Amino acid sequence: MKLAIPVASALLFVSVSLPAFGQSPETTGASGDRSAILREYDQAIDEVAEHAMRSVVQIEVTGFGKPESSEDDEDPTTLQRQRVIGSGVIVDPDGYIVTNNHVVAGALRIRVIVAPTTVELVTWHTQLANPQRVYEATLIGTNRYADLAVIKIEAHDLPAIALPEPFHVRLGQTVIAIGSPQGLDHTITKGIISAVGRQPELDRPMVYVQTDAPINPGNSGGPLIDRDGNLIGINTFIYSSGGGSEGLGFAVPEPVVRFVYYELKAHGFVPSVSIGAHAQAITPDLAAGLKLTQDHGVIFSDVDMGGPAAAAGLKPGDIVEMIDGVPIDSFPKYTAFLYVHARGAPLRMVVSRVGKQMTLSVNAVDSLPMVDSLSDLTNPKKDLIPSLGIFVVDLNDFIAAALPGLRSKRGVVVAGVLSGEPATLATLEVGDVVRAINGRALNTTEELRQQLANFKPGDSVALEVERQSVLQYVAFEVE
Repeated sequence: MKLAIPVASALLFVSVSLPAFGQSPETTGASGDRSAILREYDQAIDEVAEHAMRSVVQIEVTGFGKPESSEDDEDPTTLQRQRVIGSGVIVDPDGYIVTNNHVVAGALRIRVIVAPTTVELVTWHTQLANPQRVYEATLIGTNRYADLAVIKIEAHDLPAIALPEPFHVRLGQTVIAIGSPQGLDHTITKGIISAVGRQPELDRPMVYVQTDAPINPGNSGGPLIDRDGNLIGINTFIYSSGGGSEGLGFAVPEPVVRFVYYELKAHGFVPSVSIGAHAQAITPDLAAGLKLTQDHGVIFSDVDMGGPAAAAGLKPGDIVEMIDGVPIDSFPKYTAFLYVHARGAPLRMVVSRVGKQMTLSVNAVDSLPMVDSLSDLTNPKKDLIPSLGIFVVDLNDFIAAALPGLRSKRGVVVAGVLSGEPATLATLEVGDVVRAINGRALNTTEELRQQLANFKPGDSVALEVERQSVLQYVAFEVE
């Protein structure tokens, strides 16, 4: 502080003295012009933020979710009781809101808080207490792949951010993030687009818009908007060594948000699709080894026999040139276009085979679920068996496809396990198929509930379970 005082004094002396030595009016005018430009810039940002944040809500969720842990071997199928605060964006005046799947996953209750906010602080003229409207929300649908969800509140004529078809984002442009970090609603931060089409996880082909706008826990589900108030994406996660913002934030791009929103609104889910072919990125080493004519792009390494791609004539070694008329130059772009392709419509694909172009029409089919995604199929309000601490669903052909080698044709599937519960000693695992209880065959989850209701503390229970294609018994005493 002692060093700053003389520097400030020196600056003051120079600024006062310069006019005495003939400072030109042009210099003063230039300084005024710069000030005006900054003022106009600030005003423009203010107006955009003030308009956009009317469409941003705070979301409070109570329910079950996957434990937050830094352990790499943490069981992803274990659930625990949680209370989550996140953000959401009103995208339809009739109460439809987009947020992140991880905000509402496993929700028993979802509350949405809509409230105005103070945008200016003026001595004795500022209202800090703003009335809130709290709504109970209905979960319309979720999609874990894109980490997006749609919820709805019973309200109309709400301010909404549109999801237009045209989308344009440029590296370095100014963006604003709005959300509720640590529960502090309508918090606004500013930054730039640090990268477009970023793929943080190579084994998970999902692309994001990267920003250095400060994003913290609670921002999830909030919007990232541009200088015109257009939605760039939904803020989803950050890279951080300390848990707070370090300038590495990622948002789901608006085209993906738009696609998922309309799918969830219409169907309640987004079916994963497959063409029955396995693709990978072309690297310089791969290109040199196979003597390819290009060292970038996407090549098919395998084609499933009897699958849609094989039926269309696709072969291993084919290089993707275009999908639906759009050039494909990278693996993330390939997976993105496959993901947002209209369900039920043929995929028009142009491939290069030994230097010759070929046009193929591939009919994508629904892909099969995985064991670690079974919990996504549960409804916490109706699928929880509290006495066993498990979430269960009826066995059907779709779920059976997620359990390779399954012998059972009927039964109840364990889709999720609560962390630290229950008091009983039933050591059930996700993917187990409960076939019988004390010798009585089970066909539905309702039958399991009815049988468990007949037991009292001290009774012994023996479950017949199929686990990884092996039948075994799980026995415990009711407590």
